[in-house]
Order: sequence, then structure tokens, then C-alpha cells
Amino acid sequence: MDEVERLTKGHYRKFREQRFKEFASKALEEGKQTETTNNMDWESTFFLRHLPESNMSEIPDLDDEYRKAMKEFAAEIEKLAERLLDLLCENLGLEKGYLKKAFCGSKGPTFGTKVSNYPPCPRPELIKGLRAHTDAGGIILLLQDDRVSGLQLLKDGRWVDVPPMRHSIVVNLGDQLEVITNGRYKSVMHRVLAQTDGNRMSIASFYNPGSDAVIFPAPSLLEIEAERKSEVYPKFVFEDYMKLYVGHKFQAKEPRFEAMKDLEKVRSHSVLTS
Repeated sequence: MDEVERLTKGHYRKFREQRFKEFASKALEEGKQTETTNNMDWESTFFLRHLPESNMSEIPDLDDEYRKAMKEFAAEIEKLAERLLDLLCENLGLEKGYLKKAFCGSKGPTFGTKVSNYPPCPRPELIKGLRAHTDAGGIILLLQDDRVSGLQLLKDGRWVDVPPMRHSIVVNLGDQLEVITNGRYKSVMHRVLAQTDGNRMSIASFYNPGSDAVIFPAPSLLEIEAERKSEVYPKFVFEDYMKLYVGHKFQAKEPRFEAMKDLEKVRSHSVLTS
């Protein structure tokens, strides 16, 4: 973790800081003119894909030392994600391995890392570090800066700080686990506030379903909750959900679930009439 943090911060300073400053200057000037930056985030990011196939060699400016450290880090984070999924299974009364199997699709789960830096912002009242959203996927494991704060989650209608903590991993759950558990676990609305001091580092690893994985509530959980007549979440292909999510990431998740229900009804009707 220390090595990954050191190399990530060094990589930003060497290859991305100047580019971000040029973007930031332009973004703030436009924001001052319109007094709004609602469609922008104050972050510098790049993405590493680990599964089903790695793109590590395709990312420019990564030296061998950084690639090696990130590969080792990702392998350990993948193990942790799978252990946590099994703990969720145990807590829910599902058979061991159920959630990992639910994520598999034809090629196994997808797994990748978003590497972000949130540099100092002179006008934090004008722009968010990252706008409020829930994550689309499964389980998200975050190694965040141990000094610079900014991450908040929404609980009971209030924004709560997630404080920096050395050598810790923040665990977050995405929309797919909410569906599979039929709402027993909820995906969490969260955001990042831009700060005037310090450059916040964020390394978020996403253990998600495969693109063709069919996502639906676990039948045994529906049986348990049948007497309560609770709301049943939709059944859909993960790739279809992601296509919708891309355009609605920073909006409420409930309309996305309703849209997937409508798609499910249309497909069921097509099968019946064909």
C-alpha cells in the first residue's frame, strides 16, 4: 500500500499535474463566467483494467516499477473482494461462492482500478471534486489518501465525512449487490468535495459482474421476504445496465432500476408473442 501510494503520487507529479493545471485554469474561467460547473469534476484520472484482460501495458507513462506494484496490489485486492463477497453470502444465508458465481458471466467478473488525484482547488464552492452518485457495479475497495480528506457518503439524509486513515481500505457496495440482495444491502450515494489544500489520492478497485452476466435477486432471499411482499428488483444483463448508467450516473438510482424493469417486461412480452 505504501509503495502504490508513493508511486501514484510521483506519477501524477511527473506526468499529469501540468496537464491538469491547464484543464483547471480553463474550467474555472468558464465557471466564473457562468457561475456553474455542474457537469464537471475536479479530478485527474486514468483507468487500469485487470480482468478479463489487462490493459496495463497500454497505459502510457507507467514505468516498470509502477506496473509491477499495481499488478501485485490488484492481485491482493481481488482476493480481498472475493473474501468479502463470501462474508456477505454468509451474512445473507447464501451458499458460499454464490455472489462470485452471480458475477461471472461467460468470461468471469470484470475487475479494474480507477486511479484519481484531486488537486487543490481555489474555488471549491464552484465545483465538486466528484459529483454525488452510487457506483454501478459490485464491490468497490478504495485506498484513499491518508492525509487529505474530501470523501463523503449520504446517510439518513446527511452527508457524513469518511476521514483519511492510514493503511485502510474503504469498502463500498454498488447497484448490482443491491439488486442481487433485493435491497438487503444498499448501494451508497457518495461524493468528493474539492479542497483548497493538499492533493487527495484515490485508488478505487471495482470488482464487477462480467458484461454478459445476468443479474437478478437471489431466489432464496425472495422466498424469505415473500411474506413481507417486499419490492422485487429487476432482472437484466449487466451490460444493458451500464449503457443506461453512463448517461445517468449522477442521477438517482431508482429510475435506473425502473427502466430495467420496463426492459424486462418488453423482452418477456417479445418472447411470449414470438
